[in-house]
Amino acid sequence: MHSRRDFLRLLSQGTIAALACKGAALRADEPTAKKIAPTADTIILLWMAGGMAHTETFDPKPHTPFQPGIEAKKVLSTFPPINTAVDRIKLSQGLENIAKVMDRGAIIRTLRYGDLGPILHSRHQYHFHTGYVPPQTVNPPHIGAVIARMMGPRHPDVPPFISIGEPMVNAESMVIKQFLTAGFLGTEYGPFMVPYAAKAADAVKPLVESGRFQNRYKLYKALAERTPIAELGSSYQNESMIRSMDRAHRLLNSPATKAFDLSLEKKETYDIYNTGNFGLGCLLARRLTEAGARFIEVHYEYEPFGHWDTHENGHSRIAELKKKIDRPIAQLVLDLEQRGLLNRTLIFLASEFSRDPLLEGKPEKEVNTPGQAAIRAQTKMMEEKHYGMHAHFTGAGSVLLFGGGIKKGTLYGKTADVHPCTTVEKPVPIEDLHATIYRAAGISPKHSFEIEKRPFYVTEDGKGKPVLDVLA
Repeated sequence: MHSRRDFLRLLSQGTIAALACKGAALRADEPTAKKIAPTADTIILLWMAGGMAHTETFDPKPHTPFQPGIEAKKVLSTFPPINTAVDRIKLSQGLENIAKVMDRGAIIRTLRYGDLGPILHSRHQYHFHTGYVPPQTVNPPHIGAVIARMMGPRHPDVPPFISIGEPMVNAESMVIKQFLTAGFLGTEYGPFMVPYAAKAADAVKPLVESGRFQNRYKLYKALAERTPIAELGSSYQNESMIRSMDRAHRLLNSPATKAFDLSLEKKETYDIYNTGNFGLGCLLARRLTEAGARFIEVHYEYEPFGHWDTHENGHSRIAELKKKIDRPIAQLVLDLEQRGLLNRTLIFLASEFSRDPLLEGKPEKEVNTPGQAAIRAQTKMMEEKHYGMHAHFTGAGSVLLFGGGIKKGTLYGKTADVHPCTTVEKPVPIEDLHATIYRAAGISPKHSFEIEKRPFYVTEDGKGKPVLDVLA
């Protein structure tokens, strides 16, 4: 967004958005949202891409130590449970710092993922972020783009939607780009991308001296105003693209850029967060919350067969992953609380599905995913690489919540204590989770935009119902 190449990339993104909505007239049913008072000013999504096993993290079951030849179906958790600041809530070993702040948060243990056919990361990630199953006839907006559009910027110079920690450098990058967008809402509501938190300051720094930078901006704006892009798409989309350029220019000339500079943090604070790109992303999220961002997504980036995509060595991999997320998440909660911001900031952590040692799908509707048979865990765990959760499981998943509008110390839903550990009480489908987040933001789940002369609801068909039991 600050070099010629970046501005051309921005123009191309605007072209794609315009083409996707050619001739579309976008109109929002604005009065609907004003009937709900928001309980959060900023929303932070901590995204565990790859499939985080619920029984290994926020829904621990009886621990079964590894021994060669143990039956996989007898392994419910490979970590023992630990106590938290709330008597009735247990977490999995390795999350001791988060356990200490659970009196500020809540857990939904019964997120039910959609029946989307073959269980593929791309489809479930798309579904989670937009609320819609691909493909769609129009490009649905990311939940962050909806919140940016509906709530507006908190600070005129700070992008309302910021994505941190997803560099898009692997084979699945094109898939991620499909949902990490504002879709038909227009470029101005799309995410400001910060691939590497440690280098965030570079993302808001012009690469040429001031005079040349200003001249380039004028030329690019003139180009955008005269380009045939306006003829290819709707005037709304073209105007949105120009506004996004104006916003980018304003940011690069604003004191708000200091929020992106992690070198301004005290060393002892920086070191607490510095567990890697995700940990520093949490630190950047705190700084951007202070500066006035509206929606922030911090990614534990998706890597096929890496990170949370644990098809083998599940136990050892998750033990390392916990070291990367435990301290930064807890510190984010404490820092926001210390600054008086937690009560108006909603943090939620989630993943595209969970995992099971054997079952692919749900108990009542097992699904065979192409290629899954070749990497499925053994019925008996003969080697330590088999020890852990490997298959894609959509029967239950955990969501961790803190802050704005959340009923503190709440535990919602119940999963089975026998294999497979599926939902048995109070299921929460994706549209209901989205409705809960939207309600905290003051947005009705029945809110719709008119696109191509049809209503497009922020939750699928407007059916989402907020989980009121987790809201204060």
